[in-house]
Amino acid sequence: MKLLFKQRFFSWLDSYDIFDEAGNTVYTVEGKMSFGHCLHVLDAWGNHVATLKEKVFTWMPKFEIYLNDNYAGSVEKELSFLKPRYQIDFRGWSVEGDFMEWDYLVKNGTGLTVAAVTKELFHMTDTYSIEVSDPQDALCALMLALAIDAEKCSRN
Repeated sequence: MKLLFKQRFFSWLDSYDIFDEAGNTVYTVEGKMSFGHCLHVLDAWGNHVATLKEKVFTWMPKFEIYLNDNYAGSVEKELSFLKPRYQIDFRGWSVEGDFMEWDYLVKNGTGLTVAAVTKELFHMTDTYSIEVSDPQDALCALMLALAIDAEKCSRN
């Protein structure tokens, strides 16, 4: 399954639309006013399905993931050089990125690739492609991509 994660143009808060390969809206992401990033994910029918909250006052950027309002895990940037690294406490997954921080592989505990996140170039806003092996992992892969994008955003 492939998702296209696209930031909305002219949005004061972090807002994204997530489309499937046919161009249908699968999820929308709405940023909320808060101290730190707070993103609410809604399904195609407008039902709240997940939240990403930035923990403030931490040494390195840290984000908590909530699925249906239940704590599911966290993503924390690690101190590293040349290659981004993240401490993932979410589904036993790990994330590896490239030098430019545009492409990521999400792997499960046995080292198999769960998802590949790729930045699409030459778009007016941030646009990512998320290729997921199992469609049931799509929302969770999206949450990791949102956390990494929010972490990069908080550096700028």
